[in-house]
Amino acid sequence: MTYSPGLLKKRITIQKYVGAQKGKFGIGSGGPDYQDVREVCADVSHVKGVRAMNEGALDVYGVVNIRCYYDSVRDCIDVRSRIKYQGQTYQILGETLHIDEQENTCEMKAQVIINTTNTPLSDSGLTSPGLNPEI
Repeated sequence: MTYSPGLLKKRITIQKYVGAQKGKFGIGSGGPDYQDVREVCADVSHVKGVRAMNEGALDVYGVVNIRCYYDSVRDCIDVRSRIKYQGQTYQILGETLHIDEQENTCEMKAQVIINTTNTPLSDSGLTSPGLNPEI
């Protein structure tokens, strides 16, 4: 099924995995590094829907369904890619990445990433209950 151009009203940024950040212990210890590759038009909808939002589900914004034209993402998307949308970063759920070249469609589900900076708890100014920061 092809998408109507009026359906793809939202802008998303696709990030591609480019390697590992250099951390305290050398290359690869700092976590993954991603680079913005392309901004495309897409349809983004929350998987849980309006009813769950009205009922106050805590995970309602956690997973989104994304649809876009395959031609716009052909050379820059795979299961390791990330999506930036409305200030949040999402990881593509690999088993849901569905590409139909004949229909020129790409559909996937993506889950929000809580901590995209890979900042340790102690460096972020937050502490766990029961930990003594003076030790």
